[in-house]
Amino acid sequence: MADTKREIERKFEFSKAGEARPEMPDLAGTAAIAAVRDQGTVELDAVYYDTPDGRLAADGITLRRRTGGEDAGWHLKLPVSAGVRDEIGAEPGDTLPPSLASLVRSRVRGDALEPRVRLLTSRRVSHLLDADGAVLAELCADDVLAERDGATAAWTEVEVELADGTDPKLLDAVGKTFRKAGLRVSDAPSKLARALAETGFGEESRTGAGAAGGTGAAETAPADRPATAAVPDGTAAAHVLAYLREQRDALVAQDPAVRRGLPDSVHQMRVATRRLRSAFKTYRKVLDREVTDPLGEELRLLASELGVERDQEVLHKRIATHLDELPDTLVLGPAPARLRIWDAAAHADSRRRTLAHLDSERHLRLLDGIDALLADPPLRKAAIRPAENVLPQAVLRDYDRLADRLEGALAQSAGHERDLALHAARKAAKRARYAAEAAVPALGKPAKHLAKAVKTVQTLLGDHQDSVVARDALRALAAQADGAGESAFTWGLLHAREEALAQRYEEDLSDVWDKAASPRLRAALR
Repeated sequence: MADTKREIERKFEFSKAGEARPEMPDLAGTAAIAAVRDQGTVELDAVYYDTPDGRLAADGITLRRRTGGEDAGWHLKLPVSAGVRDEIGAEPGDTLPPSLASLVRSRVRGDALEPRVRLLTSRRVSHLLDADGAVLAELCADDVLAERDGATAAWTEVEVELADGTDPKLLDAVGKTFRKAGLRVSDAPSKLARALAETGFGEESRTGAGAAGGTGAAETAPADRPATAAVPDGTAAAHVLAYLREQRDALVAQDPAVRRGLPDSVHQMRVATRRLRSAFKTYRKVLDREVTDPLGEELRLLASELGVERDQEVLHKRIATHLDELPDTLVLGPAPARLRIWDAAAHADSRRRTLAHLDSERHLRLLDGIDALLADPPLRKAAIRPAENVLPQAVLRDYDRLADRLEGALAQSAGHERDLALHAARKAAKRARYAAEAAVPALGKPAKHLAKAVKTVQTLLGDHQDSVVARDALRALAAQADGAGESAFTWGLLHAREEALAQRYEEDLSDVWDKAASPRLRAALR
């Protein structure tokens, strides 16, 4: 079973090359540190694993198998922010535990993980204590020997890792004391990064498994397709490909977060999926649809699978919030308990579906396909034109598509068909918003203003669709309650409330759309 710990630390170097090594300062009296207690010395032997092209290291990820110390075993460290990593540990063993292997799958794909670096560390450990004797942080003075492919490097560093609940400002205070003593913050984010740098491992561009091992998106380009060896800056292709890389990286980075069940991770992964698919459609004059359409279909499937879990999260939160807002006198029967049971069953099923899809070979083929497209983009003639000449047309095309769908939906009578039409308009609003957001780096404020206006429309359409879905769920909950001999009154009351909310959303849409449809927004993009 894997254990997770949030690691907040800072590393310091004793000196630069050729400089005399300073003495370790006494930290007692620094900030809240009242005493420093020696914990002795431990000998650590760690082997770090990576793909042959160093894909994990390129993304700031470390995977090691360590002996010695209290936490011997496998450790995976995932970056959270500067100086903050999540360390996920598993028990010792000869092979990588499945719990950790799954968390690097989106990056490793089908490649082998090999021993890349060995670090032998002699660690002198001290605890930094407050006035009550509680541990504020752990101070480690490490003498490190790195071995890689016959090359070696040695250095000494100091590491201060905060205990749970300690104010991160303590690191600033410790850093100030260390600077006065001649120590400086380490340039390397981790021991592995320093070992690779000092043993001559050159920096390599991240190409991804598919691009590294595949032949590219197309082995032969059609006659009307420009060369892709070099994409000039400022062109539509350069802009679109940069955006696609951002979304690909987000898609890959969210994979372990979704597997770990981190808050909002499913939503963020689904957004990256949708943005990729929308970009393929929006910029079809830049990228060949013969290549992007199949990838778009796979992205649609991924978004659909993620949507089961995400939609359940949103739906449960909406119903639970509205239920909590009711006076106790209107909550008849075991309604809260029934809602919890219903959500637990639905969530367990959606979770299984999400993980099964991420574990599938189909998902790996999708990631490889996106990498291959980025390595050998299927560019069309418009791709090498200036971005400011190509992107506005693409954005306005999606904007006009939204206008047609929304105005058509609002012209219909209230009812099921109108609900379907408004849902279709919501999808068009997302695509128009993503198109405008993607164009902001090239088109600036006009695209930003349009994206903001369309987002307001999308939000209101989303609220309306959430109400439609909630009413279906409430009818199902009422039927379950009735079948169990419970009162269905509360579910009916919530259903009526959703009907009233949906009507209000529809009434507000006309006013919101009038602002989003301003001719000034459209003219500014031309």
